[in-house]
Amino acid sequence: MAFKKFKDALFPNGNDEQIDDVEDDAYETTAKEASTSGNNMILAEPRAYSESQQIADHIKKRNSVIVNLKRVTNDQAKRIIDFLSGTLYALGGSLQKLGNGIYLCTPKNVNVEGRMSDDDDNKEQKNKIEDEMDF
Repeated sequence: MAFKKFKDALFPNGNDEQIDDVEDDAYETTAKEASTSGNNMILAEPRAYSESQQIADHIKKRNSVIVNLKRVTNDQAKRIIDFLSGTLYALGGSLQKLGNGIYLCTPKNVNVEGRMSDDDDNKEQKNKIEDEMDF
């Protein structure tokens, strides 16, 4: 009501139709737009190489993606990682291995601190130490 009185005071002839149209369109947001704004964590478990483009689309929308490659063959997993690495390089993002066949893809706006240790790395180091100590 108060806005209408204010509008009538500024535009007494009623030539404000364009302003009404702009106001209605400018403040409407849908749930879909809100969910694609980034800052989401997506879990992806591709079953074929063709799904790598969908994962890249999530990264382009500034979402972080955890990719589980345990359902694809080794050749397909390598191709998916190559594709995602290229996407991340172009966007300034990063790729980090979390475990056997599980990777974290983060866009430029996400900072990841720390590092996950791999059990295989620990076994190799333990074997080296044991060999040096002559047990």
